Amino acid sequence: MSKQEEPVNRKLARWVLSFCRSIAGSSPITAACMGDTCELQLLEKKTTLEVLLIIRGFQPRLISYLKTWEGKNIVIVVVDEWVFERDVDRGFLGEALAGLLIFPYTALTNPDYLHAQEVKLKKRLISEMLQNLVLEFPTMHLDMSIKPEYFMYEAIMSRVRLFPPLIYGFLFLSQERTWKTSEKTILQGYLKALKLLEKEKAIIFSDEYVKITEEFADKIRSRKFQFTSLFRSAQRALFLSTLRIVPRMLDSFSQNRDVYPLFRRTRNLESGIIEQFEAPQKYLFVPTARGLVSLAERGNIKTVSRKVLSLGNDVPVEISETGGVLNDVYLVRARVDGEEKKIVAKRFKDWSSFKWFPLTLWTVGTRAFAVSGKARLERECTINQFLGEKGFHIPRILHVSHRDRLVFMEYVEGENLSKIIKKIATSKSAGEKRKHLRVLRRVGRKLAKVHRLGIALGDTKPQNIVIGKHGEIVLMDFEQASRGGDAVWDVAEFLYYMGHDLPPLTNAHVAEIIADEFVKGYVEAGGKSETVMKASTPKYTKVFSVFTPPLIMLTISNVCKKADKLKV
Repeated sequence: MSKQEEPVNRKLARWVLSFCRSIAGSSPITAACMGDTCELQLLEKKTTLEVLLIIRGFQPRLISYLKTWEGKNIVIVVVDEWVFERDVDRGFLGEALAGLLIFPYTALTNPDYLHAQEVKLKKRLISEMLQNLVLEFPTMHLDMSIKPEYFMYEAIMSRVRLFPPLIYGFLFLSQERTWKTSEKTILQGYLKALKLLEKEKAIIFSDEYVKITEEFADKIRSRKFQFTSLFRSAQRALFLSTLRIVPRMLDSFSQNRDVYPLFRRTRNLESGIIEQFEAPQKYLFVPTARGLVSLAERGNIKTVSRKVLSLGNDVPVEISETGGVLNDVYLVRARVDGEEKKIVAKRFKDWSSFKWFPLTLWTVGTRAFAVSGKARLERECTINQFLGEKGFHIPRILHVSHRDRLVFMEYVEGENLSKIIKKIATSKSAGEKRKHLRVLRRVGRKLAKVHRLGIALGDTKPQNIVIGKHGEIVLMDFEQASRGGDAVWDVAEFLYYMGHDLPPLTNAHVAEIIADEFVKGYVEAGGKSETVMKASTPKYTKVFSVFTPPLIMLTISNVCKKADKLKV
């Protein structure tokens, strides 16, 4: 990221180098660099420049000087080569020293050494950021498409969050006439680091995006990495505060007095720049049926619905709630040229203690629920995308606003499976009953195919299954779904909720033939009979006995117990 080919203030560089040599004495200077001198060109006020001097075998290991040159304050940090390289390799000082290489700098000596250390530092920082994405988005990270700019902005903002005064330097750096050049210079180091990580199979490139590999994700799903990440943030905060703030305290009042009026005069520009630096998520993308959507995307239901449905501002949009105890679910309608267009918007609220505690109490020892809106939205999107790619019929996701926890998806025309179950119980026609029972068998097959992929849906109530206009089985509501989840819960919830959906005073024989058809379909499609049999154990029956009639419960449970003996 060195900009040695650009003109620099030669007089300043000569003065700095002369002072550096006087400090080094007979010890060899490994390298020296200066923070980008664009500040001198952009601001005719007092400002502080940073110089990093690396000396082999330097004693004491670390020291800083505050000097003044033609009214400019200069902080010169002198560090032993071994200490500096440990800061690059492992964040020995929280990158308080190595962090200068994250931004544009001017190499005063040995540019090749500095560039090599810069790439090494950025490779480690990218690896840490990838680890954080895996931990922060435990089910979505493999679906993410990441632009290289994400790593640049996240590295900058992680330091600003820990040491807010750094933002003032970035305001100068980010002036429109210099930022494009600076951004390209900064990115070069990240791109080289990403190529090294690609060779290590931590990432792959997909067009202009980066994607995390499953091999890398598997390596870091451990408590050790979570602790290491937390420790490193604390370490970085400590050293940034200590090594950056103390030398600057001496001149902070005079510097701020001169700089603050400029910030006031450029308020509009400043707010835009800060917004840019505060949104690394702009460069994180997740897939939808309409293409990639940034995690920074925002918008209310009406605005986004117009965008998704390609509506003009003059077209009326009707939004109505369609239910949802634990989420807000809306049906969005608009009529264009006599044709009605419909989509569904779902807002994922955090479940308050008042709402989810009874649910947790009800399933204690059997089922743990994803509670946070963020986690549930992530599961909804990830499993929807996965099942869609595997050929299952699902309501396609059209748009996502992660910040507002909103998902927009297709409206599915068809008949809810609960209604079909009621028809089996009430129909007088044997032919109609057989037709509907065949649907139940197909549903059993479909669930078995999902389980064979290692996915548990987590919420398999018949209400969450729709038979489409062409007879297709549409699965929906994946906010509790997970890879490697409890398949027994899926079977138990479907069957016992089916018993709950039967009209009052329904003969238990009806529940038996429905359960029998579902289980046959499940087993014949490769579902494990052991999974069905476990659904009959008290661990699961106790959960649903609260609202399913006892005789119906017993009948369904008996069908499950005989799953290994069913003729399919």
